[in-house]
Amino acid sequence: MDLFREKLHQAGDLLAAHDLDLWLILVRETSEHTDPALKLLGHFSLTWPTAIAVTRDGHAFALTGLGDDDAVRRTGLFDEVQPYTQSIGPELVRLLQRLDPKRIGINISRSDVSADGLTYGMYLNLCDYLDGTPYRDRLVSAEHFVAALRSRKTPQEVARMRAAAELSMRIFTAVGDFLRPGVSEREVAAFVHAQTAAAGATTAWDPTHCPGLNAGPNSPWGHTGPSDEIVRPGEVFHMDFGVQLDGYCSDHQRVWYCLRPGEDEPPAEAQHAFNAVKASIRAAAAAIRPGVIGWEIDAIARQTITAAGYPEYPHALGHQVGRAVHDGGVGFYPRWERYGDKPYGTIDAGMILTLELGVRTRYGYISLEEEILVTPDGCEWIGPPQEELWLIR
Repeated sequence: MDLFREKLHQAGDLLAAHDLDLWLILVRETSEHTDPALKLLGHFSLTWPTAIAVTRDGHAFALTGLGDDDAVRRTGLFDEVQPYTQSIGPELVRLLQRLDPKRIGINISRSDVSADGLTYGMYLNLCDYLDGTPYRDRLVSAEHFVAALRSRKTPQEVARMRAAAELSMRIFTAVGDFLRPGVSEREVAAFVHAQTAAAGATTAWDPTHCPGLNAGPNSPWGHTGPSDEIVRPGEVFHMDFGVQLDGYCSDHQRVWYCLRPGEDEPPAEAQHAFNAVKASIRAAAAAIRPGVIGWEIDAIARQTITAAGYPEYPHALGHQVGRAVHDGGVGFYPRWERYGDKPYGTIDAGMILTLELGVRTRYGYISLEEEILVTPDGCEWIGPPQEELWLIR
């Protein structure tokens, strides 16, 4: 079974679990704007309004403009591909009358961008198409279904993500060999981009900002591109990086300390910060299992890092990783308004998420990010975690 058939089969199972009879995706001109959920089912380039419908028994239907239909048919994913010429509306109503779903999930969400792919204009069009039918009142949000479909990784997805993590670890190792006093963030970024391209991959997010680099305490923090700061003895070098390989991403952070002349180990203050960050991540990982609520895991890491004498980190502990580096759905989010309803989601087996936090020190930003796969009785690392503060000699 290829990857997309695997996901389509999974969609049928999850529709029943989320009390949906039909999942409806409605898109147009996907080269300009597409639904993030569409990539779960295949590679599509659609011009005219197109409806994709999946039933809880796993049957899939596509209504396409005449001219788009052959490309959709060739995917081999659909039980039926029906083209139209003048308007999709009548064909959509006929399909719904035939299937007669009681609850129709559409991709709208106030909290999760990955489940909010139906544009407002297309929603208005959909309401017009269904006016005068019972199906207008049967539309409900598919948010939780889409989140589950994205986040519960199939065996093929897990294999691809392990391969992406393995590649990123090789590149981190190469960076460690490349680092030396005087090397700039820009030079490191160019080196990373060359390594990534040579491996047939791309960066996991916009290459202007990936990798995220921090050389010393004066480097700008956050989602910024490389600066002119350089590696200096007595300071740390931090790297936030991932690759996209075969359609799936990795996301890790690693940190080095650049030894001063005569030093053979990091200063106690820098080592203490590293140990506190590592301990916070390990405490969170030890509590992860199916059924826990996302914010509860975030709270464990916050309590651990503050107990070590550091302030709370100003972001979530972790997010989903998959086809996107921030893959939507539930995660280890604090109960802040900026995260909407996502902190209250339940963690399930098959999810791949990050655990990430850091502290600012006078040596620079000391932060780690690890990936974990949630298993039936806990979690396991995706890629070996960083155990020690790495050294630049």
